[in-house]
Amino acid sequence: MPESSSPASVPSSSSTGGPVVYREKLWPNAWIWVIAAGVSAAGILVFAPISMEAGFIAAVVLLAIITVLLVLSTPAITVTPDTLTIGRATIERRFVGAVQQFTAGDATAERGTRLNGLAYLCIRGWIDPVVKIEITDPADRTPYWLASTRHPDRLTAALAGR
Repeated sequence: MPESSSPASVPSSSSTGGPVVYREKLWPNAWIWVIAAGVSAAGILVFAPISMEAGFIAAVVLLAIITVLLVLSTPAITVTPDTLTIGRATIERRFVGAVQQFTAGDATAERGTRLNGLAYLCIRGWIDPVVKIEITDPADRTPYWLASTRHPDRLTAALAGR
């Protein structure tokens, strides 16, 4: 599936705070779809002793189930002038502090050894870069949000341009 992310001039609007400044869907990479096809093809092997027709039906059903699960579990990142939404979490932009982007080994460390157990995570293993967004709300114990993104520069710029 194609990735969909848009820079600052998106005409649509969000129900949580005005026009959308940035939007990105974290679609699975091509190799995830290849694995899904391979797993569903295994249905042929499992049901072939019963009949080849049952095997092909099982493969199609498995592929449909895996596809639906992957599509429904694909999170979105949406930035509006008033809110930031990552996955199922939304916060007012006035509580967004410093934003840092990490790639390669630094991104791995942020997802692993440097990770704070109280942080909100929306990470996908098939997307390397991550963005760390400080949360300044004194009533919120979450120190930061860590999110995967294919476009860390665009997301950082969208969050910096208040």
